Amino acid sequence: MSLERNRAANGSPRAFIFDMDGVLVDNMRMHAQSWVDLFADYGLTGLDPERYLVETAGMKGLDVLRYFLDPAISADDANRLTELKDILYRVMNREAIMPMAGLGAFLDAAADAGILLGVGTGAGPKNITYVLGLLDIQSRFQAVVGAHQVSHGKPHPETFLKAAELLGVNPSSCIVFEDALPGVEAASAAGMQCVAVTTTNAPEAFAGFDNVIMTIDDFSRLRPEALHEISCSRKTISSR
Repeated sequence: MSLERNRAANGSPRAFIFDMDGVLVDNMRMHAQSWVDLFADYGLTGLDPERYLVETAGMKGLDVLRYFLDPAISADDANRLTELKDILYRVMNREAIMPMAGLGAFLDAAADAGILLGVGTGAGPKNITYVLGLLDIQSRFQAVVGAHQVSHGKPHPETFLKAAELLGVNPSSCIVFEDALPGVEAASAAGMQCVAVTTTNAPEAFAGFDNVIMTIDDFSRLRPEALHEISCSRKTISSR
């Protein structure tokens, strides 16, 4: 299908924007454990990794550190500690980082349909390069936006709005794939529909979000055109 045939009603081409951690790869519990290990070194003991996942998954490192460790931590100190946490994550989990089931075939099908692909993540540049390189999928995406490219992390919509801008599409023509509640909230604030991925939260956790059009465990049974049909039907109903 050509890009011209695949343009949305407002003239913008359709686009899929993927969070990275917990969506392209099922690794959020790896990140959670790395944060818990780091916090223990700085006096915060007894933190359950599940609490990180529920309360701060998807946020920038600065926001995570201000939430759990020190509300007044400076950006420089936060960057230093986030880098230490990311080193722990990369060293401990290299062999465990695998693409989500069905991801490759889904990206192929989306590209064949002329759908633009982007990444909007709270990860920093080293982790983005590490994960996308390890999965060998960096060339699949026409735009990648990380924490270092925005002033406000999720649940602020800036990450997804910037990805849409780089892709050259209207936000309303984008569908976001997210596992974290702050990310779903960010997609909603950006005016984007969302597919919720249940790697981090149970399906019922997404029930309160009007922009969630589907909940999936992975990409193995998902087809881009079927997803587009659901998206269009939801937009038609909401406009009545």
